[in-house]
Amino acid sequence: GVLLYNHLQQKVRNAEALAQKYKQQQEALSAQLQVVYEHRSRLERSLQKERGEHKKTKEDFLVYKLEAQEALNKEKQDSMNRYGALSSQHKILKNQHDDVKKQLLDLQLQHNSLKLEHRKSLETHSQKLAQLQQEKDSEVTNLQDTVFKLREESKLLRKAHQEVHSQLLSAQAQMEEFRQLKEALQKMPGLR
Repeated sequence: GVLLYNHLQQKVRNAEALAQKYKQQQEALSAQLQVVYEHRSRLERSLQKERGEHKKTKEDFLVYKLEAQEALNKEKQDSMNRYGALSSQHKILKNQHDDVKKQLLDLQLQHNSLKLEHRKSLETHSQKLAQLQQEKDSEVTNLQDTVFKLREESKLLRKAHQEVHSQLLSAQAQMEEFRQLKEALQKMPGLR
């Protein structure tokens, strides 16, 4: 009985030692599991934070993309408006240039016509004067009146000739100004 009792006590002690060992292993595993849980919790919080930041970054990017697209569209519309205005202005200036060119041609024709008329008038008056001097030496008073009238008419013709010449110079200056303005417009990159 004593031997059996001792043998049972030995088994109990062995069992207690084994239980103590398993308990320590369980506590170590519980501590490790706690560490794993805490690490997993930190990772989940970090992942959640990253997702939030990613979502915010994505929203910010979409807002930026929309604003950039709107700015680009506005700039494109402004450029089209500026091009349309410049194109209209170019057409107006071209029409004005054509009108001035036509006026210049008309004034040149008028100038040449007046010049020819003036020359013919001077020749006619000279011939009449010579004829009157030869035929009517006795009518000096009447001849002087005729010469005075002819001189007045010649002055008027010279004055008209001078006015037409001034108009011609003014038209040429205006045409040169339009030509320079046209060249400046053609050099602008938007009109190319």
